[in-house]
Amino acid sequence: MFIFRHYKSLVLIAILFVIAIIMLSYNTRHRRADSQTDGFFRKLVLEAAAPFQKLMHISSTSISDSWEKYVYLVGVVEENKKLEKTVGELEAELLRYKEGHLEAQRLAKILAFKESLPYDFIAARVIAKEQAALSKIVIIDKGSFDGLRIGMPVVSSAGLVGRLIDVSWNVAKVLLIIDENSNVDVMLQRTRAQGIFSGMGYRGGVLKYITKNQDIAEGDEVISSGMGGVFPKGLMIGRVSFVEKLDTELFLRIRVAPYVDFSKLEEVLVLVAEEKRRK
Repeated sequence: MFIFRHYKSLVLIAILFVIAIIMLSYNTRHRRADSQTDGFFRKLVLEAAAPFQKLMHISSTSISDSWEKYVYLVGVVEENKKLEKTVGELEAELLRYKEGHLEAQRLAKILAFKESLPYDFIAARVIAKEQAALSKIVIIDKGSFDGLRIGMPVVSSAGLVGRLIDVSWNVAKVLLIIDENSNVDVMLQRTRAQGIFSGMGYRGGVLKYITKNQDIAEGDEVISSGMGGVFPKGLMIGRVSFVEKLDTELFLRIRVAPYVDFSKLEEVLVLVAEEKRRK
């Protein structure tokens, strides 16, 4: 009862409005088609109902527009999801094509290098790396079943990589020339002075036992000498990057930067015979 008394005026107005709407609807349906005048009461009801009808029309239109926008946005979200999925698939496909193209370029270089040397090689992929503090070793996907044996030299299109130190049936370990336990008999291509290349990890290597009276300069190329019977003669090792002469020492201090980028090594060739078999 308290609520009715508090809102009595509003309730009466609402009742009158409903009655007016009913009467207006009845009058509209039953008045003669040839009637030329409208009653005062009908006009009054029409004027009073117009704002409410306008408000109801605006509300209905607003709800309809909001629903249409909601349905449209839901469709846009779903379409965006489909487009994002398609873009991701296309990017992955492009990445595969790019990787295949780069691999083809590397293999083409190795094939050209293989054909340029009078040796028989077996191609292999690097499948793992052992990066201990003093050890620089990689593992390849070929082994004794493929004809590999301990001691065989390993090269890439850039130059000498190392030698096999352990061979299983399907895999083998390669001791890189930059390993601190690796020593390679080498010579300077320009002067033919001979020495030993010793690894220093990823700092490259040093050229030992070159006396101070030898003619050597930065940029001189270092190749395998063929001495020692492990590596064939003429394989590219690197380039002299630093030379220092000390009065208190008999030999020069020489740093060598290898041609092979061991951090990016992916494919190699294992030398299995010193001369190509004649067909």
